[in-house]
Amino acid sequence: MAIFLTKDSKVIVQGITGAEGTKHTRRMVKAGTNIVGGVNPRKAGSDVDGIPVFASVKEAMEKTGADVSVVFVPPAFTKAAVIEAIDAEIPLAVVITEGIPVHDTTAFWAYNNSQGNKTRIVGPNCPGVISPEQSNAGIIPADITNAGKIGLVSKSGTLTYQMMFELRDFGFTTCVGIGGDPVIGTTHIDCIQAFQDDPDTELIVMIGEIGGDAEERAAEYIKANITKPVVGYVAGFTAPEGKTMGHAGAIVSGSSGTAQAKKDALEAAGVRVGKTPSETAEIAREILEKL
Repeated sequence: MAIFLTKDSKVIVQGITGAEGTKHTRRMVKAGTNIVGGVNPRKAGSDVDGIPVFASVKEAMEKTGADVSVVFVPPAFTKAAVIEAIDAEIPLAVVITEGIPVHDTTAFWAYNNSQGNKTRIVGPNCPGVISPEQSNAGIIPADITNAGKIGLVSKSGTLTYQMMFELRDFGFTTCVGIGGDPVIGTTHIDCIQAFQDDPDTELIVMIGEIGGDAEERAAEYIKANITKPVVGYVAGFTAPEGKTMGHAGAIVSGSSGTAQAKKDALEAAGVRVGKTPSETAEIAREILEKL
């Protein structure tokens, strides 16, 4: 099995006709993703490599039965694109775009809440979701890992790729890049619970980073609710205080949001935390070999 995305998922791409949208649509198709349409109101009626372009998410869903949208819309227009997806009640919207103003993300996040959270938002500023050998919604390289028994949730795209590659011998049910912005949709906790409920996921790997308190909250949740083994890694031990590192949300303010504090919280919850990505992979491998 997998979480959020399977071989049966029908995917549309908002912004399919843009350079990034077209490039990554082709990569997703090559990975076996069932791309059934794209959305660009100015180019409705055209196609990209035979994939039809529709005027709206609602029309695309009505014509194709789509249940996933991948958003490759420029930052200035992403808020409107996500709200359109929410209004159409698409079950999953994967927002790849980076550089979205935080108040725009907050607005579409709050709007989704007000509409009953019928759409699961992953991102923004994320690499997407991949269920290896089934479907790939986003920009994650599909050829670096295999299907298997690990569930991965990560704030970092590149660390997602590294962990997928290092543990390719065991493989993954699903890998979710949740993004590193201060406000995101799907959280570590959401993914960890989904992996807990997935019978094919035997071990969970979570990758966090400095800034905010998401990892501390995840630690509390794991301690109270999760029975499967969890292995963690926190990026940013050498980051200077007060300096944003890579992601908009990766900033240490005083004693808040440090890598050490997150590591301590996770270990107190029974999560084994590696000092490096490679050590984290070794810990995961050691646990899996004993299961």
